[in-house]
Amino acid sequence: MNSIANIRQDYKMNSLLETDIDANPFIQFTKWFDEALASKIEEVNAMTLATVGKDNRPSARIVLLKGMSENGFEFFTNYNSHKANEMAQNSNVALIFFWKELERQIRIEGTVEKLSLEKSDTYYNSRPLESRIGAWSSPQSKIIENREILEENVLAIRHKFDNIEITRPIFWGGYIVQPTLVEFWQGRSSRLHDRIEYFLEEGVWKTRRLAP
Repeated sequence: MNSIANIRQDYKMNSLLETDIDANPFIQFTKWFDEALASKIEEVNAMTLATVGKDNRPSARIVLLKGMSENGFEFFTNYNSHKANEMAQNSNVALIFFWKELERQIRIEGTVEKLSLEKSDTYYNSRPLESRIGAWSSPQSKIIENREILEENVLAIRHKFDNIEITRPIFWGGYIVQPTLVEFWQGRSSRLHDRIEYFLEEGVWKTRRLAP
């Protein structure tokens, strides 16, 4: 275990200066996201979602970004899941993107709310058939006895929707995280990383540099 402390990598790929950034954090996010896409990073849209329940205990998991605009960052899940229950109790959440290939991280804080039924329907209907069946089949976050229960659920859902359109379950849909803070982190040598944070002040985005 002592060898863990010796694992280190010096970051030298790039820098992030005030002259490099756009005044709009959403434009800056799009720039970095497009560069990550061009780098062919796998699961480039994977992000950590952190939530807090009414017991003040945080939890985090990876979800997939499925849309972004100046309104916020969108993802989809089961409304009965553990994270959904926590978001219903406390709308304050955080997101993190980490692209190690570019030595970059984006940290987002804000509030979350459900997307419209129309947006949830549109995205659900765009999913592959097996994913639409999966949304119906999994009682997400609930304790199940074995894997066979899921497989039996899949067969039952296939039978239920045999020869008819598979509609979106009412317990499944989208959320949007509306940011109040966005931090862009660029790895630098000797752990003297570049950190530039966007924050809202009276509805206007402003920036400031943070010490690493």
